Amino acid sequence: QVQLVESGGGLVQAGGSLRLSCAASGGSFSSYGMGWFRQAPGKEREFVAAISWGGDNTYYADSVRGRFTISRDNAKNSVYLQMSSLKPEDTAVYYCARASILNTSPRNYRGWGQGTQVTVSS
Repeated sequence: QVQLVESGGGLVQAGGSLRLSCAASGGSFSSYGMGWFRQAPGKEREFVAAISWGGDNTYYADSVRGRFTISRDNAKNSVYLQMSSLKPEDTAVYYCARASILNTSPRNYRGWGQGTQVTVSS
């Protein structure tokens, strides 16, 4: 069973950058697509970005396209989310998860970690 641990969150000013990491263990990491989601207080968990098992295909929410970049290193069993030009509305807990079906629905992902808090100040 896959276990995922997110890291790299923090407090940053608007316009700044952060790089989130997600380390996987206990499963066949390189065989699955991976996704990043986020959840702000009082809101539902929403899709941010996803990447295919080989890294050839990436997908982004409209709200982050052009500012965020998802990548993976299968040799390190890790997936990353490079976030730039951050906005206060990006403030949320960010989660990574393994895709059963590579799409935008959280229902199709497994192995949710504890998440990492990202706070963007204005």
